Amino acid sequence: MPAHLDRHRSEAGPERLSVWTTAQRTGPVQRRGRYVPDSVKHPARMLPAIAAHAVHAYTRPGDLVLDPMCGIGTTLVEAVHAGRDAIGVEYESRWSDIADANITHAHDQGATGRASVVRGDATRLRSLLPAALAGQVALVVTSPPYGPTVHGLVRPGADGVAKFDNAYNDGTDKGNLAYRDLTGLTDGFEQILSGCAVLLRPGGTVVVTARPWRKNGQLVDLPSAVIAAGVRAGLVPTERCVALLAAVRDGHLVARPSFFQLQAVRKARTAGTPLHLIAHEDVLIFRRPGTPASSGEPTCSQGESGGHQGRSSRDAAGDPGEGG
Repeated sequence: MPAHLDRHRSEAGPERLSVWTTAQRTGPVQRRGRYVPDSVKHPARMLPAIAAHAVHAYTRPGDLVLDPMCGIGTTLVEAVHAGRDAIGVEYESRWSDIADANITHAHDQGATGRASVVRGDATRLRSLLPAALAGQVALVVTSPPYGPTVHGLVRPGADGVAKFDNAYNDGTDKGNLAYRDLTGLTDGFEQILSGCAVLLRPGGTVVVTARPWRKNGQLVDLPSAVIAAGVRAGLVPTERCVALLAAVRDGHLVARPSFFQLQAVRKARTAGTPLHLIAHEDVLIFRRPGTPASSGEPTCSQGESGGHQGRSSRDAAGDPGEGG
C-alpha cells in the first residue's frame, strides 16, 4: 500500500483517496479521554476517526450534521469538536443518555459546536424533528445495525471466556432495527433515509458505513441492500469508499480483530473454509439531488483522516464497528 496512506496530507491539496486510514490507533485509544467511560458498553460503536473524516471531508464549520441512529453520539462528538452543529436521534434511552454525557464532556473539553439528542424511532424522523430543519442538514453520518447481538466485550473466567455488552437491550423491546431480518432492516433503513432526504439541503451528503456478514455460512450483502434503500429513498449514489479497520504499517495492513472474529476465522480455516479477518467497512456515499451549497466535487478521497485519527476515533478487540 502506498506510503502516503499512513501520513497526514499537506493542506496544499489533499490526495483524493478512496481508502480512509481510520484505524491507525485502536478504538479504545481513539476514545480515551474524549468519551465518557460508559461509552464502551454500546455493542456497536463507530470508530470516531470514521465520523471525523466524514465531517471534515463533507462539511464546513457551522454546518449541521445529523445521525439518525446516533448510539453513544460518536458522530455528534466529532462534529462539535470540528466546529459543526449536530443533532442525533436514538431509539434507546440508555444510549441517548450516554450520548448526552459525551456531548457535555466534549463541551467541557472546549468543543465549540452545538448538539442535541432526541429519543425516538428514526423511521419516523420527520415527526420527531422540527419542520424548520427541512433542507438545513449538510451531512448525515450513520450506520445500520448488523443484528440483535454483536461481538461485544469479553471477560476470561474459570469456565472460559464470557461475553458481555453484546446486545442493544435485554431483548424485551423489539422496536430496534437490530431485531429485524434483512428485509425488515432495509425497509426500515429506507424509511430513515427518506426522512434524511427531506432534512438534507440540496446537494447535501449522506455517509453510511456497512459491511457484509455471514449467516449460516452464507454472505449477507448489506452494502448492496443499503445502496438500493438509498436509491428508493430518492438519494443518488456518488461514491463508494473504504474505511480501514486495520492499521497501515510499513505498507502492510495490521488487522485489529475482535476475539470472536479471530475465533470464527480460525474455526473456518480449520474446517477448510478460507475466511479472512475483516479489515475494512464499506463507506457508501449519497447526495440529495440539487446544487450543493459548497463544492460539487466528490470528496470521498480527501486524505484527512490521517490527521484526525490521532485526536480521536469504532473498532477494538470485541468491537465490530457499526452504529454510534
